[in-house]
Amino acid sequence: MRSESADAYPDLPTFRLDGRLAIVTGASAGIGRAFALAYSRAGAEVVLVSRSEGKLIEVRSEVEAFGGRAHVVCADLSKIDDIRLLPERVNEFIGGRNLSLVLVNNAGFGFTRAALQVTEEDWDRVLDLHAKGTFFCSQSIGRMMIERGYGKIINLSSTWSASTAVGKSVYGLAKAAVSYLTAALSTEWAPLGVRVNALAPTTTLSNNTKHTLDENPARAGALLNRIKLGRFAEPADLVGSALFLAGPASDFITGHTLFVDGGWHAFGE
Repeated sequence: MRSESADAYPDLPTFRLDGRLAIVTGASAGIGRAFALAYSRAGAEVVLVSRSEGKLIEVRSEVEAFGGRAHVVCADLSKIDDIRLLPERVNEFIGGRNLSLVLVNNAGFGFTRAALQVTEEDWDRVLDLHAKGTFFCSQSIGRMMIERGYGKIINLSSTWSASTAVGKSVYGLAKAAVSYLTAALSTEWAPLGVRVNALAPTTTLSNNTKHTLDENPARAGALLNRIKLGRFAEPADLVGSALFLAGPASDFITGHTLFVDGGWHAFGE
């Protein structure tokens, strides 16, 4: 006997990404690498973007080792000229095929400095990549999605977009801009078929982050105390959310920043 719920929902949503081309910035290591590998294993073809060509080639080899297909684009996404070349390269990879596009704006870096010590160079370096880079990558690839009437953009925000600490003024501002931009672009592009969402992780243990925390145990302890689940995130902790937002299961979600933070922001300090 079929249940009422089975009749109402004959097809379970899928987390598969077959027929999709996923462009992942900052794909050479850490979160971006984890996303690219997961997307490929879920059926997507991936475009790996960062400044580190050698590391991208290593990630491409990992993708190909389990039967996936990956392309490498070496680009500095704080530079508008590099961003403007992306659509041309992506079109080359598509080659006339009918592929749905996914863009993950992950390229970025951590930054902690007391407000009185922040220089104009610091400001420009943080905002150029996190805010300007996210906007213009979204604009460049968003045009291609709009032409197709469908697409998924996933921006990387942060728990610092909605919380404060000494030294996080500029980084938090940049990530708050990413979350605002996510909502703003969703407002403009939802009627055109493009969904725009963001992930906001807490401290995530990439190799660079591990090194930074090891050098400052007191800061590591203070950060850990704010995470209700009692541990830092691993890149793998973000993969499920990234798969969800990239695939058809999330087609009715747009303009949302999803906090993947072990409870950091939900209950205060």
